[in-house]
Amino acid sequence: MTVIRNGLIFDAVNREPYHADLLIQGGKIVSIGSGFDDSDVIDAQGKNIYPGFVEAHCHLGLDGYGIGVEGKDYNELGDICTPQMRAIDSFNPFDPSVGFAAKAGVTTVATGQGSSNAIGGTWIAVKTRGVCVDEMVIRDPVAMKCALGENPKRVYKERGNSARMSTASVIRNMLYMTKDYMARKEAAGDDPSKLPRFDYKCESMIPVLKKEIPLKVHAHQANDILTAIRIAKEFDLKMTLEHVTEGHLIADQLAANKQYMMAVGPTLTHATKFEVRNKSFMTPGVLAKKGCHVSIITDSPVIEQAYLPLCAGMAVKDGMDEFDALKAITINAAEHIGVSERVGSIEEGKDADLVIMNGSCFDSLSVIEKVLIDGDRITL
Repeated sequence: MTVIRNGLIFDAVNREPYHADLLIQGGKIVSIGSGFDDSDVIDAQGKNIYPGFVEAHCHLGLDGYGIGVEGKDYNELGDICTPQMRAIDSFNPFDPSVGFAAKAGVTTVATGQGSSNAIGGTWIAVKTRGVCVDEMVIRDPVAMKCALGENPKRVYKERGNSARMSTASVIRNMLYMTKDYMARKEAAGDDPSKLPRFDYKCESMIPVLKKEIPLKVHAHQANDILTAIRIAKEFDLKMTLEHVTEGHLIADQLAANKQYMMAVGPTLTHATKFEVRNKSFMTPGVLAKKGCHVSIITDSPVIEQAYLPLCAGMAVKDGMDEFDALKAITINAAEHIGVSERVGSIEEGKDADLVIMNGSCFDSLSVIEKVLIDGDRITL
């Protein structure tokens, strides 16, 4: 057992921080209180204790660190529609960026395919330590990645996808094909001779149509965001919105659709393409104040994973409530990717993923002194 004593706890549940001790056993937070007796003590006097930070959207372990094109395993460029692709089959635990994330206190991430394809495949949620992805995964699949906007248009421009409506039609076509495939399977009943010919793409999309996993829709521009909502409603799907760069321009419309959780970013970069020219650190705060469910993301490697708390701090600087900003990189992000029963807050029974700092996580001058994942200390 380990006891963390005397720290100021920012648990991402209660708005106000409080002093208490944490009792950790078997990788879990067993109790929060005082008077715990154990020989393995971490003295956090004068320190802030946060939940391990959670990244709701990145390409960690798939877009290789410092190894060029050959290290990039996050886009299958031979087909605009690849729902059968699984991120777990590309993830590399030995990529240096995974260890960098852990040392920065980002203890859980959702990672997967990029946005070149209209439908790219399923994502995973992993802890940021380990040598075997099967042991690091805490949810697979998290969601089915798809994309609207400039990226599919650019990549498949010469192959019949040169307009936004073309990309939307690819997504709709796959959804309609899967609905038909499911109906044929159901009609076959117990007679295998009547089953439709096996279709790997349709099989992979069935969990989406059954609302077992959400569509995870890359959408920067306001019209793309609204197209994503339109498609989700047409097919009665669960969906999360990713990037939401122009969300502040349609805040009232998004507030009327609060069932769709939003991951906002990356914002700490130059506007590198037309559809992100309106990006702003004001966006997450504007949406949160409207009652939307907001996470903040780095889209690593677009922004280095270590700067996730800094991105939240920049949102605070531009008007976001501090508690909302903390939730945006902890519990909200965990809810966004469907792992909040284990991570994202400091509560009894949850994984002992913790970050101990000598100041505010929003302050770039603050130093991370200890990181724990499942109760084990990460070498910094």
